[in-house]
Amino acid sequence: MDMNYTRRDCLKQMAVGTFAAACGTMPTRTLCGQEPGERPQHTAQAQDGVTVINPGGRVPLSIIVDDSTCLVNLNRFAMPQFDAAFGGTNPAYQRNWQQWPAEIPDDFVRKFADWANGHGVRGKYSIVPYPACVGRVDRLLPGWSQQALRASLDLVRQRMMPAWDIHPEMVTHTRVIDLATGHPYAANTRDYMENWDWTTGKSVDEMTAYLAYALQILKDAGLECEGVTTPGGFGTRARPQLAAGVLESCRSVFQTEIPHYFRDLYDGGTKSVMPRVELASGLDGEDPRCVVSIVGCTGDWTGGWDCSLPVGADAFISPDLRSGRMIDVIERGEPAIMVCHWTGIYFNGEELGLQVFDQVVRRLHQRYPHLKWMKLSEIARYWAARELTAIDKVDGIVSLHAPFACPGFTMKVAGWEDMPPQFESGVATVTFRTVTDPLQLTSGTCCRQGNAWLVCFDLPRGASRLV
Repeated sequence: MDMNYTRRDCLKQMAVGTFAAACGTMPTRTLCGQEPGERPQHTAQAQDGVTVINPGGRVPLSIIVDDSTCLVNLNRFAMPQFDAAFGGTNPAYQRNWQQWPAEIPDDFVRKFADWANGHGVRGKYSIVPYPACVGRVDRLLPGWSQQALRASLDLVRQRMMPAWDIHPEMVTHTRVIDLATGHPYAANTRDYMENWDWTTGKSVDEMTAYLAYALQILKDAGLECEGVTTPGGFGTRARPQLAAGVLESCRSVFQTEIPHYFRDLYDGGTKSVMPRVELASGLDGEDPRCVVSIVGCTGDWTGGWDCSLPVGADAFISPDLRSGRMIDVIERGEPAIMVCHWTGIYFNGEELGLQVFDQVVRRLHQRYPHLKWMKLSEIARYWAARELTAIDKVDGIVSLHAPFACPGFTMKVAGWEDMPPQFESGVATVTFRTVTDPLQLTSGTCCRQGNAWLVCFDLPRGASRLV
């Protein structure tokens, strides 16, 4: 396999195969990531009549927006840097970038936020801290006034952050920054580009420092982050270091309880796209830890990072609502997390990507009544609680010990009498309100399903039980 294989290259492979197929020569351990870490010693299983199911019995849905930032049309400035890194030999980086606008205006951010809010859409929105070395969002963007930069940051805080996680996508998304000087390294080769092989051989400390540098810029700009996105191939051959670096940097800069990151996607096939809960430790102590790897399930079919024409809505879900990648994943009950690039959503003012997403979301809502739009941090928290909560069932009592609290925690418990169950914690005893339809499940409710109860509640950290 080409050692410089990146997620960008992966996206180019979408027409001919999945990420797994494109990376078929890599060892599974390298592809799939890091050590899971600790797991609870006692966890009830389906054979005990206890199953943790999706939040509210719904399938999580999300959109990952990559390559976004304040004002700067990132890839207009990135394209010539990528071309230089390949010595002008790669035609993929010889597009007519000079004709692309320098800016993706805040008016489009408002339009996108209005569209998302109107459909209940949630997800992740990158803010590249030092986009393509044009300028830093916490200091100065040459070509824009300080007033315009402040207004753009205010817009992200007010309109995007309530429903979208904010991620740095490393520091520049192009050239690697020398942390000692704050300037790009002089070498303009793939070894010193964030998208390619710079991370190979880096230690956990080096990875943590670089991630923390990116996170600190966004913190100084007044943005909150619980995770990071990797640009291109960043971390591809340093996955254990990447996972540990995300864990340590997010905890250090933002005191994040459950850090998460986006590195991988699988756009087809049967390989699971479930989040991976990694490096769990201290589950019984005062300082439990883990990091969650979020996995995308689609290709960049809304208009590429390089403004290539969209594949279109049908790849996600067909007009007759019967086929498409989203159907495949939703029917498996796994989180269906779509992936796109901001450049393609805007598409030089033509907004082709947004038009595709509008079709996709309308079709999904028409087809399924049981979807739940979630931010990546919300999905990460649910999966951490799902995998790391110790669960025992003895004499009809289900005991739980959770290292992390989780709203909307949902379980299916068989073998109880017809009487609605109660939830007991150190604070209170609560009798669930019974609903007649699983689609009505919210925190504090339960629903009879055959010989089992579906129960939905806000799981507290520590000990609690269902009776």
